[in-house]
Amino acid sequence: MAKYVFIYHGGKMPESEEEGAKVMAEWQAWLGGMGEAVVDPGNPVGLSSTVHGNGTVSENGGSNPVAGYSLVNADSMAQALDKAKGCPILKANGSVEVAEAMEM
Repeated sequence: MAKYVFIYHGGKMPESEEEGAKVMAEWQAWLGGMGEAVVDPGNPVGLSSTVHGNGTVSENGGSNPVAGYSLVNADSMAQALDKAKGCPILKANGSVEVAEAMEM
């Protein structure tokens, strides 16, 4: 079984406390539904900065800023993608990037 990084992009912030509670419950249900496959449920992240090879720094989050991450076990990329298809961020016009975490 391999580990896969789910990298969340986009979405939107809840506009009210009630909406925030609903969204949080959806995330908890989705992550909870994967059971022990969830290695690290992760966290949302703040605005990112990018360090370039020439030493300069861009502080705008880039063209597709990261919104958060999770680490999930799956038997294959296909299984990881199936798990990602249930992510609540998709309802908020966000996306989930899935990449295998390579063992070193």
